[in-house]
Amino acid sequence: MNPFLLLVLFTLGFAAALAEADEVQVAVAANFTAPMQKIAAEFERDSGHKASLSFGATGKFYAQIKNGAPFHVLLAADDETPAKLEREGLAVAGTRFTYAIGRLVLWSAREGFVDDRGAVLGSDSFNKLAIANPKLAPYGAAAVEVLTRLGLLSATEPRFVQGENIAQTYQFVASSNADLGFVALSQVWKDGRLASGSAWVVPADLHSPIRQDAVILSAGAGSAAAKALVKYLRGDPARALIKSYGYDL
Repeated sequence: MNPFLLLVLFTLGFAAALAEADEVQVAVAANFTAPMQKIAAEFERDSGHKASLSFGATGKFYAQIKNGAPFHVLLAADDETPAKLEREGLAVAGTRFTYAIGRLVLWSAREGFVDDRGAVLGSDSFNKLAIANPKLAPYGAAAVEVLTRLGLLSATEPRFVQGENIAQTYQFVASSNADLGFVALSQVWKDGRLASGSAWVVPADLHSPIRQDAVILSAGAGSAAAKALVKYLRGDPARALIKSYGYDL
């Protein structure tokens, strides 16, 4: 075949692929930062679509979406917010599903500081305990629930250092501005083990399940990339990656 004709066909094919490629704006709960960054890279490689990620507190994302923020997909840290958006007509009915079940962990950057039963919470060996804002972040609400169940809320509350979201809460502990804190297991777990420090993985029966739901938002109703991303999150490669960060499925 004529080399010039081959070049023309290749150029046309590449242009068609670009035309089909799309960008999806994704609001992602802060606890899901690390796995979603990897998933987004693999999604772009496999689909050609680009996922533009914004990370933060689910409660703040809800307020932004209510005020017209042009997100196409929400990956929340709870199941209530996506359901609420669906009821309010701000999400596409029938697209909501649980992409992960979060695990809460009491963590310290110091080796040997947190015991494997969380007994340190009842001691005087720490000055500051970091938690995420329970009004905005489901992991913060779960932390308060755990402390209440253990009968330790009133004793520990004066020592709270409150993060706006779970990412800021993790930074408080990692930087030693707090001696320990309740964070997402995914933030300190890698390849099936604790990456650093010491931790107590909170038993799941001490708080309500942290079901993390995804949903396509109204702004993404016509987006091929939004639909492709949601489908990709349900696939085996994404699920295996999610599980590797300590989430249940």
